[in-house]
Amino acid sequence: MSRKQQRGEATVETVLDAALRVYAQAGDQGLTVGAVTKASGVSLGSLYHHFGSVDGLLNALVMRWLERLLGELVKALEGTRTAHTGIRALVGAYFDFVQEQPDAARLLHSAYADRQGMADGQRLRDAQEARLSPLAQWAQRYVDAGEIAPLSGPLIESLVLGPVTAVARRWLSGVGDVDLDEAAVVLPDRIWRSVESAGAEPK
Repeated sequence: MSRKQQRGEATVETVLDAALRVYAQAGDQGLTVGAVTKASGVSLGSLYHHFGSVDGLLNALVMRWLERLLGELVKALEGTRTAHTGIRALVGAYFDFVQEQPDAARLLHSAYADRQGMADGQRLRDAQEARLSPLAQWAQRYVDAGEIAPLSGPLIESLVLGPVTAVARRWLSGVGDVDLDEAAVVLPDRIWRSVESAGAEPK
């Protein structure tokens, strides 16, 4: 990698770090060009060169943290030997991420991220294919082994991660009526029951 490329990557990281700080303080409405250039020290021209627009910057920020979350979920599956223990590991890793990176988690669970997912869901999934494939392969392996019911990949994903994202959103809202540590204990068994195949036993 050339020095110019290294400087470009460093600039992108600097801007994205600053953008998350601005988002945490002011939300997506406060994520303006002026606020980000002031927080990052990066010039207006450089910001536009790398991201094209504020929407481009916000999209890049969402993708950055989505990739990191998916990476944590994939890592959590390593070493698990059953579908049930895999579900437990996924739930735990998701909630750990939310508690350790609350600002990024609020962005990923925001109305903006939801709108982007609805408007451009296929492109987002295509961009994260390398991260999503291990999760799909993990589920399919246990479908083939008879541990998980023979459901479509998207339906399995919804049954496993749907309750997790719902609890995460509630916790991130600041209402204070959800304990993520308690949810990490309770949810895996409930999720397992929704996807287990007939006759499968939790392990």
